[in-house]
Amino acid sequence: MGYKTKISVLAGLSMMLISIFLFTDISGNWSYILSRRVIKLVAIVLTGAAIAFSTVVFQTITNNRILTPSILGLDSLYMLIQTFLIFAFGSMNLTMLNQNMNFILSVGVMVVFAGLLYKLLFKGEQQTIYFLLLIGLVIGTLFESLSTFMQVLLDPNEFLVVQDRMFASFNNVNEDVLILAGIGLVVMTLYGMKFLRYLDVLSLGRDQAINLGVNYDYVIKRLLIVIAVLVSISTALVGPITFLGLLVANVAHEFMRTYRHNYLISGAILISFIALIGGQLLVERVFTFSTTLSVIVNFVGGVYFIYLLLKESKKW
Repeated sequence: MGYKTKISVLAGLSMMLISIFLFTDISGNWSYILSRRVIKLVAIVLTGAAIAFSTVVFQTITNNRILTPSILGLDSLYMLIQTFLIFAFGSMNLTMLNQNMNFILSVGVMVVFAGLLYKLLFKGEQQTIYFLLLIGLVIGTLFESLSTFMQVLLDPNEFLVVQDRMFASFNNVNEDVLILAGIGLVVMTLYGMKFLRYLDVLSLGRDQAINLGVNYDYVIKRLLIVIAVLVSISTALVGPITFLGLLVANVAHEFMRTYRHNYLISGAILISFIALIGGQLLVERVFTFSTTLSVIVNFVGGVYFIYLLLKESKKW
């Protein structure tokens, strides 16, 4: 099966799931129900595309298929921001902060954090991306510890509000926030597109990329900025989905069987749509909203992560 045929199969499956999601079991007020489902669908498309794109690029520049951008600590920082806001101001006062301001604040803090991290770590020419990953892992653990400390001190009713933000959900996405997220994701994707032609070469490794004429440090820093912004926006929009990127990126590699990133990224984005829309259908039709989409995705992704670790260990 050719690459274009595989992409067509994934696109066809995505369109089928979209049709089922939009038009199944519509009764009563068609316009209201359809408008709500369209908002969910747009949120799924934006989130799925951002996570798939950023994870494939991140795995390419790190040359490691069991890493995801969450190792930079952005997911942990998002939870720290949300926990701190409720810890400092309370959930009742937090309602005065509308969703637009919360979204802008969360994205702004995460992007500034990523920018400072990159600037400090890449100030010297001797630093490598692996040092960045190590520091990101340590700082992410620190953020998680601070979040847990504040959560323990919270009133149980306040903690329920924090707990609700620990899991990604597409059920209460604000339309205005969706517009802001869409604009940001489109701008960053267009900016990142001009660096995509380097990805096939970057997958060969740092030394080979430099030997083939790639300005390695310049390209890597720009791609890391794109990754940080995309992950920040998608996380602030719906919440953290830790294992989605790992799942769709590796399935795309296994299904597409190519090094060409135009096919890999397209395949990963379509697989992300399939996973999220299929998962949302399970949440609504099978589990009747008794669980969240992130729980299903993280369970499947966690099992797949263990499989990848066992698979890699056999090579040694």
